[in-house]
Amino acid sequence: MKKPLILITNDDGVAAQGISALVEGVRALGDIVVVAPSGPRSGMSSAITSEEPLRANLLKKEDGLTVYSCSGTPVDCVKLAINELLGRKPDLLLSGINHGSNAAICVIYSGTIGATLEGCIWGVPSVGISLTDHELTSDFSEAVKYAKTVAEKILQTGLPHGTCLNLNVPNIYPVKGLQVCTQTKGYWNKEFEVAKDQYGRTIYWMGGYFVNDEPNNPQSDEYALAQGYAALVPLQIDMTSYGFLDELGKIMQQ
Repeated sequence: MKKPLILITNDDGVAAQGISALVEGVRALGDIVVVAPSGPRSGMSSAITSEEPLRANLLKKEDGLTVYSCSGTPVDCVKLAINELLGRKPDLLLSGINHGSNAAICVIYSGTIGATLEGCIWGVPSVGISLTDHELTSDFSEAVKYAKTVAEKILQTGLPHGTCLNLNVPNIYPVKGLQVCTQTKGYWNKEFEVAKDQYGRTIYWMGGYFVNDEPNNPQSDEYALAQGYAALVPLQIDMTSYGFLDELGKIMQQ
């Protein structure tokens, strides 16, 4: 019987601490193939490379573990892995562990989640994993623990077609447990810091802060994280607003 084939990618780059911790944490679950960007690709969402060729470099090949570096985006990595680099369809895709939260509206911008959604499009049970800490000295042990727990469950049960998972783990030890949550409603505000370059020209640095529209919703991922729990949110690739379909039809007929 073949071992499960697990594809691992990220948006922080193939040399990032988080992906190394994830690989070691789930290595006993199956054969691991890493296809990850050659450098940081944060905020890429579902971007793809279409105007230049992709390159994939084999960095490591040993029993149960193969590692590639890819010149493209996180979604490029998934597409290239499934179409060209893997001998068969993976049984599971894990994206992460990301440095920094991907809770709430961050799912729209995140390269980590972009790769997760791409795996879902291909019918691969897919999980994005993030730790709510950006420090280079981050302790990924609790994030690895919960990533492995979720991975084991999904390898056993699979996921519904068109559904993937977003796992965020708070930067505390120990984490209190795991909660299944909804995506917090909110938005980013005051997103740019205005400055001048060395020639006196105006430049804009991305910044801002998250505005939580439901800070007291105990079902939301931001609430769970604030209480010290890992938050697991099911996401779907079908973005149709079914509740608005009939009303929209009536509006268009007026």
